[in-house]
Formats: sequence, C-alpha cells, structure tokens
Amino acid sequence: MESEISEKTVKNEEQSPDSLVLRPSSWADYVGQENVKKNISIILQAAKKRNENPDHMLFYGQAGLGKTTLAYLVASHMGAHLKVTSGPAFEKMGDLAAILTNIEPGEVLFIDEVHRLNKMIEEVLYPAMESRKLHLVIGKGPGARTLVIDLPPFTLIAATTRISLLSAPLRSRFGAVFKLDYYSKEDIELIAQRSAKILGIGIDEKAIEMLAIASRATPRVANRLLKRARDFAVVSGGGVITEHVMKETLDMLEVDNVGLEASDRRLLEVLITKFNGGPVGLNTLAAGLNEDKGAIEDVYEPYLMNMGFLQRTSLGRIATPRAYEHLGIKVKSVLI
Repeated sequence: MESEISEKTVKNEEQSPDSLVLRPSSWADYVGQENVKKNISIILQAAKKRNENPDHMLFYGQAGLGKTTLAYLVASHMGAHLKVTSGPAFEKMGDLAAILTNIEPGEVLFIDEVHRLNKMIEEVLYPAMESRKLHLVIGKGPGARTLVIDLPPFTLIAATTRISLLSAPLRSRFGAVFKLDYYSKEDIELIAQRSAKILGIGIDEKAIEMLAIASRATPRVANRLLKRARDFAVVSGGGVITEHVMKETLDMLEVDNVGLEASDRRLLEVLITKFNGGPVGLNTLAAGLNEDKGAIEDVYEPYLMNMGFLQRTSLGRIATPRAYEHLGIKVKSVLI
C-alpha cells in the first residue's frame, strides 16, 4: 500500500482486549492478500482525488482470512465512522431502514454474513446502494403509498463466506468484489511473530514453523493456537513457546502435523471406511457423520480440498490417494 495509507490506524474500533487485540490496526500490520490491498489502495486514492465516497465493496472467502479487518482499515483510511452489523440482525425491512436513515455523510456500513439477508430486505438495499434512495411503503392495500428518502453518500462493505448464496442483483451492485485466499506459510509465520510480540510471549523459530503448518493457512486459527500455546507455556512454568510446548499444545487439541483436527480426520475416515472412498452425496455423508451438511460444506471441506485430501465431483465427494496416505489406510479399502 502507499505510504500515506500504511500510516493510518484504526481509531473507531471498539476493541475487546481478549478477542480483538491481535487484529491489525494499520495497513502495514496487515500481512498477506497483497493483490487485494493493492486494488483497495487504488480505489481509495482515486475516490479521494475525486472527492467522492469509494465504491461499495464485497469481500468473500473462508472465515478467519481478514474480511472484517479490511473493513475497519478502509474506514480508517477514509477517516470515517464504521457501523458494524450482520445479515441475521435484519429481521424486517424496518431494521435496515432504521440504520440507513441514521447514516451520516461519508460513513461506512459493514454487513457481515451478507448472504443471510432476507430477500425482501435486499430489495430495500438495492436503491440505497445504487441511487442513495430509501423506498418505504407506508400502509397496506389500496391506500398504501411509497415514501422516498434521500440518503447521504456512504460506502457499504459486505463480507460473506458463501458468495454463491448472494443474489445476482445484489452482487452486481458492488463496485468492487474481492476474494480472500488462504495465506502462505511465510505470511502465517509473520503474523504469528507479530501476535506473539503483542501477547508478550517468547516463541522460537521451530515453534513458529510448526504453528504455521498447523494453522490451516488461516490467521484466525494461527492466533487461536498461539493463545493456547501461551497458556500451556505459562502453566508449565517456562514462559516461552518452544517446539516441545507447541507439540504438546497441538497434541492436546488433537491437531495433526498438517492442521487437520479430529473432526476433519473423522470425515475422511468415514468417507473411506463406510463409503469406500466415494463418490458419496453430501446428504449421505452428513448422515454417516451425524453432522449438519452446512458444516461439512463451510467448515470442513474447504481446507480438505485445499490440501488435496478431498474432491467434489458431479457424483459426490471422493477421498484422494493423499487422504489414504495421511490416515495410513491402504488405497483399496473394503466397505463396512
């Protein structure tokens, strides 16, 4: 990012010391997603030169990759107040109308889990995003009338883990859509080093490397594992996260050497032993696991596919040879 952007910090975030202290507070602290940051930089600088509000932005990708943090940093760079809400918070159209009518000029509205917006509420959002108009229907039946309220300039930033669930009309109204990818091992190591410094805990290089490998290429997971390793180091009396402490922490949490948790391994084991490695449909797999199919799609599968342990095909889910190898199961398995 440009130097004028990297020097800005988030001033309007109401942080909880426990949950948000590790969140990057400046562009310089935000590691990774370089292409996304570069594009946002251009959008923000161009809008500033035109003396306009930036286009509405949509961030999508798996949970924990930094979508919310980007919203805070964009608002900070604009010098704007950030209003934070989420899709499930809007139960009726009046809920959205209440927020939009209270927006100040230049403010940023952040809607997390935007894919969970009610379709009727989406229709109120369309003109608000496109022409800064709020259309309210007053009354019912033949006597109903429409009230049009002008809204001040504002920027909507939305985040979702399920972009496929967004309607095409809503997606098309975002001027910029960015996908956040999994992080590289090197980026996770940098994030872990910064987080350890903030937490005031020492950590050696081997432990950082082990943490990065087990972090599922996700900063949120890396920070969670780091905090648990810190607890273990404090209890053990050493006060420093060594390779041994990190290994003990991962063993205690049942996280293996590539970041798979017990639930991930169970999914692969059930797929291989009960369904001969697949292909098997999602509903059948969910029944075999006694797990919600939404959790399989959103929580387990993305990382398993990213690591090459699982494939989605038109016929169903298939365990790859790498999954057999990782679990120590012969490729030719027998149905149970």
